[in-house]
Amino acid sequence: MPGELNVGGIVLCGGQSTRMGTPKEWLPIGDETLLQRTVRIAAEVVHPVVVAARHGQTLPSLPCGVEVSYDAVDNVGPLAGIAAGFSALADRSEAAFVVSCDHPLLRPAFIIRLIEVLADHKAVVPTHLDRSYPLVAVYRLDLRGMLTDLLALGERRVHGFVERCAARLVPSSELTDADPALKSLRNVNDRESLEQTLRELNQYRDR
Repeated sequence: MPGELNVGGIVLCGGQSTRMGTPKEWLPIGDETLLQRTVRIAAEVVHPVVVAARHGQTLPSLPCGVEVSYDAVDNVGPLAGIAAGFSALADRSEAAFVVSCDHPLLRPAFIIRLIEVLADHKAVVPTHLDRSYPLVAVYRLDLRGMLTDLLALGERRVHGFVERCAARLVPSSELTDADPALKSLRNVNDRESLEQTLRELNQYRDR
């Protein structure tokens, strides 16, 4: 691990998948589901990996050692999932790589690069074409108290958390050597993007 930093992983899957129309975590990607694929790739770099889910949510089978943590309050967005993951990783990790489960083109080298650029920052968030990606990012676990307080105050915006913790916004130019096409930033939001991803995987066999 870069710099010997102890980094865990949080894979978020508690969303409602309204645009997709079906639970994303169960979508088939080759011989595994979308959640299983994202967990597998993250686990190549970070450990332990925690899946953050809603209470009562049915999940596909997960590899041995992967834990499930449930949002303290359901249906308030990904911040609750990040908080649940922080709690599960407390006292075991110094930082966490956070990613939503709908990033099937995630690359291990991209995760490694984000951890490398964390340095002494509280968090690092990729940016590309004036957009930031707080759900493909690395956060230090000592932000747990701040996040808990923000949720108690009614904050629901991930970008609000990013602003409050003074995350370093990392331009994509610093990341393209690890992922030239920035595929790690692409998520699957609807049937069209799912079909495009499947075509790419079938054609190029990226992984």
